[in-house]
Amino acid sequence: MSLAERLEKIRSPKLQNQRETAIVLAAVEDTLKDEKHSQSPTAYFVALLALLGQATAPSNGSINKDLATSVVYLLDLVTSYVPAPLLRSKFSPILTSLAPALTGQHAEAPLLRSSVGCLESLLVVQDAAAWAQPQTQISPRRAVAGLLALASDERPKVRKRAQEAITMILKNPPPSPSLDHPVADMCAETALKTAGEALAASKEKKRKRKDHTQEHHDPGLLHTLHLVKTIATAPGGWPSKKIEPLCEFLMQVSRSNNEYLTMSAFEVFEVMFAGMADNFSSSKLPRLLDAISELQPSQNDSQLLPAWLAVVSRGYDVSAQISPGDTFSKLPALFSTVAEYMSSASHNIRVSASECLISFLVNCIPDNVITEASVFDEKVLEQITQTAVHLLTVRYQGAWMEVFNVEVALFEALRWRAYPLARDIVSTIGELRASDSFNGKKEADAVLGKAISAMGPEAVLEILPLNLAKSKKGQPGRAWLLPLLRDNVTNTNLMHFKSEFVPLSETMYQRVIDHGDADRTVEVKIFETIVHQTWALFPGYCNLPLDLAVAFDQKFAELVSNLLYSQPDLRSHICRGLQTLVESNQEIRVVEATDLEISLRSRITKSDAQANLDHLAQLAGNLLAVLFNELLETFSRVTDMLEASLNETPEQQQNEKQLSKESPASQMPPTSHTLMDLVITLSIYLPLPSFPRLLTLTSRTLPMSQDPQLQKKAYKLIPRLATSANGSLALKTRNQDLQILLLSSAATASAPARRDRLEAVATTVDHLPQSDLHFIPSILSEVVIATKEVNEKARAAAFDLLILMSRKMSEGGTIEQSKIPHMDADAPTVEANLEEFCTMVSAGLVGSTPHMVSASITALTRILYEFHGMLRKSVVEDFISTIDLFLTSNNREIVRSCLGFTKVAITALEKEIVQPRLQSLVPALLGWSKEHKSHFRAKVKHIFERMVRRFGVTEVERWCPEEGKALISNIQKTKERKKRKKSEAAAAAADGDDVEDQEKRRGKFESEYDEAIYGSEEDDSDSAASSDNEVPANKSVSQRTNGSKGGKGTYIIEDSEEPLDLLDRNALSHISTSKPVQFKARTKQKAKTDVDGKLLFGSTNDAGDDHAMIMDDEPGDETTLEGGINAYVEAIKGRDAVQRGRGGRLKFSNKRQKGEDRMDIDGEDEEDGQRKKDEAGVVGKGGQRGGSKAVRKKFDPKSQRRGLGVGKVRGGRIAKAGGRR
Repeated sequence: MSLAERLEKIRSPKLQNQRETAIVLAAVEDTLKDEKHSQSPTAYFVALLALLGQATAPSNGSINKDLATSVVYLLDLVTSYVPAPLLRSKFSPILTSLAPALTGQHAEAPLLRSSVGCLESLLVVQDAAAWAQPQTQISPRRAVAGLLALASDERPKVRKRAQEAITMILKNPPPSPSLDHPVADMCAETALKTAGEALAASKEKKRKRKDHTQEHHDPGLLHTLHLVKTIATAPGGWPSKKIEPLCEFLMQVSRSNNEYLTMSAFEVFEVMFAGMADNFSSSKLPRLLDAISELQPSQNDSQLLPAWLAVVSRGYDVSAQISPGDTFSKLPALFSTVAEYMSSASHNIRVSASECLISFLVNCIPDNVITEASVFDEKVLEQITQTAVHLLTVRYQGAWMEVFNVEVALFEALRWRAYPLARDIVSTIGELRASDSFNGKKEADAVLGKAISAMGPEAVLEILPLNLAKSKKGQPGRAWLLPLLRDNVTNTNLMHFKSEFVPLSETMYQRVIDHGDADRTVEVKIFETIVHQTWALFPGYCNLPLDLAVAFDQKFAELVSNLLYSQPDLRSHICRGLQTLVESNQEIRVVEATDLEISLRSRITKSDAQANLDHLAQLAGNLLAVLFNELLETFSRVTDMLEASLNETPEQQQNEKQLSKESPASQMPPTSHTLMDLVITLSIYLPLPSFPRLLTLTSRTLPMSQDPQLQKKAYKLIPRLATSANGSLALKTRNQDLQILLLSSAATASAPARRDRLEAVATTVDHLPQSDLHFIPSILSEVVIATKEVNEKARAAAFDLLILMSRKMSEGGTIEQSKIPHMDADAPTVEANLEEFCTMVSAGLVGSTPHMVSASITALTRILYEFHGMLRKSVVEDFISTIDLFLTSNNREIVRSCLGFTKVAITALEKEIVQPRLQSLVPALLGWSKEHKSHFRAKVKHIFERMVRRFGVTEVERWCPEEGKALISNIQKTKERKKRKKSEAAAAAADGDDVEDQEKRRGKFESEYDEAIYGSEEDDSDSAASSDNEVPANKSVSQRTNGSKGGKGTYIIEDSEEPLDLLDRNALSHISTSKPVQFKARTKQKAKTDVDGKLLFGSTNDAGDDHAMIMDDEPGDETTLEGGINAYVEAIKGRDAVQRGRGGRLKFSNKRQKGEDRMDIDGEDEEDGQRKKDEAGVVGKGGQRGGSKAVRKKFDPKSQRRGLGVGKVRGGRIAKAGGRR
């Protein structure tokens, strides 16, 4: 952003605190204009400096803070645009002018931040000569010292701005041969000194505290750590001379119990290592690593040792990126040093040491050592492996779980170089795994699995033989290795499988055969399990084998073919292995990587993969023939079993269903269902000769209406065939048979299978030749009726099929009407087109049932919406005139479809077609505007809204009768109200929630047709509800209706300012089952005053004010003088006055006069209260309540509640002796 743009924003401030800056800027610009200076950055800079001197000059002992803040803020903007030579030549005067703003005792944060920005722009452009000046003079070093002091300020914004300035200064060093900035040493020394003082103060506070274990916050130490981190992020990194003190300080901080301090120390190390990853500052890394190594803590320091291991791990990771050869040569000593910590008694130390060793193995072994290892490299790897073997001794037994993780990382790092280096590791762990008392079998299996992947199964089995076929005395069998081999064998020699496991499989299978037909024992089952586990290894050996061309020869292919024929249980393993052979080599051939990267990962290049694929292509013909033969044989067996299942008697099927109902959780589905699923799965892979049998099977299944699920599966078979090339060809060649089958099974189609049947018909129509278009009118009535299905998916399928038929008819062809069922044999042949199809659909308008008529109108509506641009104008007009007649029908189902047609006609058709029909449409629609059933009123209202929007109010009112104009007026008022609310909402600058709601509302319908038919009904209901006057003006009432029909609504009463909190305990008090009634708001009346402006209360001139207070000065009023005297006299001599009795005792009268037992009524005088009491009649038993006919009685004490100690009254009187008279 240019200076002019930044100043322009200041000239038009939006906040109150920016106006002072705008005034200062205007004054500076006026001064420049008066002196005829150009408004250049230099002119602004000189003028602002002069003004800063006036603002910072002490007047009355203080500076003008507001003026100084504005001036320095403008200087911060301008300084970065001033030429560098000017800033270098005028450094001392500029710094002298800024000094009062920086060194003020009560300088505020805005002033300091702007001053720091000026210093940053000033110091960035200084040259090496300026940086060479001592700190005692007015020099850049002195300015940096001030920034360092501010970088540890308590105020976060000031501290952050100073640290940013220091970072920017260190990132822009002057041209010199040194890696570091000239001031970097001073910054590092100052930061370390400040950090040391903060650390000492923190320790002193901790020493004085009573509870030494409690963590406390050290803000000063955290701030200094951030300053150290800021200096370390410079391009040159931390100065080389200060690395040792920094490492020592950071390690001391890492001892703290405060996790934030420890994390901050690690962040500093991370920043330093990240900065040294480039070649520019990588020369400092060895010194840093040496300093860290010298700080090696004791073996039992559980606080510092994990932190030190983490730092060492990260440091050598960076070192391996910069100089991999040197780091690899140091790896044995490092590995041995860290491995010693695995014997520690602290679990944290053992875990940290294992993670450090894993990091060494993953990051510090270069790839070229694995691919092309020299003699020295092999010696280094051998030393590392020996250390790993030593970790499996008894000394480290407590850390074996962590040691196993290290061994896993070792095998992953060494890969095939692990053999023979890691033989002892495999042997030791294998012996541990075979022990029954060993508890870490899961971890041992993980190590052996990685060993199998890295070394190969041949090397592992050489160390740990299976001993299954020929067991030797003293050598246990290791059948537990077979699952490990299955999960981990990859990228190895296929010849080993032929030489090791094929003979094993043959031996075990022969033992099973030798057992004969006798009862199967546990031993025989074990032999069968070993056979399966052996061939389960085959897919792993087929994953990128190294010797495919040699091992997979013709003889082995014949063996595989024989097994596919003879042993069905092994087919899944064999087929998965053959698939893996092809896919793994294809993946290598198309992967985007170099041959070096591919060979490092799999030891196979792209050329090797292509050679493997070419070799497999030579054998593919025979293998595919075997697989196809097996597929056909399987299909034949499945179809035979399915036909046998279909031939079962109804009693057998009923018994099977009864069993499934009794135990649905454990009962398998019927056999016919399972077999039909298999047929559907196999159908797309069958050759053409198998389809006649498939069609025969389908023809037997479709009429079975007593089994809807089986019928659904049979219908699903036809769309499934269309997904394959052979299936599509079969559907075209056997289309006539399929037509006959579908037409003949129409009567037996069950309701659950309706959707699948429609999809099958759609597939048939899609493959229908132009000469067989008579199938469309033959099945059209069923499709039309299906548009009224209850199931939504079935309706959608019917509409899609209707559109598909329309397109098929519009493509042309001939329709032989004589082939249509129930048509005469001499019926003429007609041309197929869209209008002819519409004529066929419109034939349903003369149906005998309202349901058929309604379905025909719905179908015509869908066709009209989709193809109105392809139909002639006269045809569309005929449709509208016909539907116009049906609008006068008394059947609601027919009229409901007519309303949908009218809505589509108004919204989709051209004005020239619909406008002439308004004369008859408008009165016909108004006839249903007062019908509430089936939402007719809302539908008609919405149609008129669309009509008004399309043709205008004048045109609609022209044909509207007098009794219907109220509806049009209501629509206009609603429209205006919505516009007004929309404008008010826009003026209020609301959030983007409305936009999101509109986007959600637009995505409510799946298609434009659904939106045209069903759209805006909810909006209409909302607008209708909003017109009620029963809702309070200051409350928002939300209604939630129950799911059941006829359920009463529930209303939520919310305040206008905030929504109801449903988690509040008082939420139930805001929920009502009845609609809240609107109360009139109290209107404020203007107070009455007299001529002098005094307030008047209870003025008698206003006869209509019944609620006015009477404040007249009456004699009985105690507020007047006369009233006060009377009250005093009454208190002394009145009836209730205090009297002295015998002995001078005070006596109070408690006698009541007549009429004094009545309660006073607030806000009413005594006469009004008595009148209301007399008018309130007491209704007796069997009497009437209210009205003039109510029986009024005088006050009777007996009818009131009895007092304490009063006997119960039965009959109305109390006997003297307490008994009843």
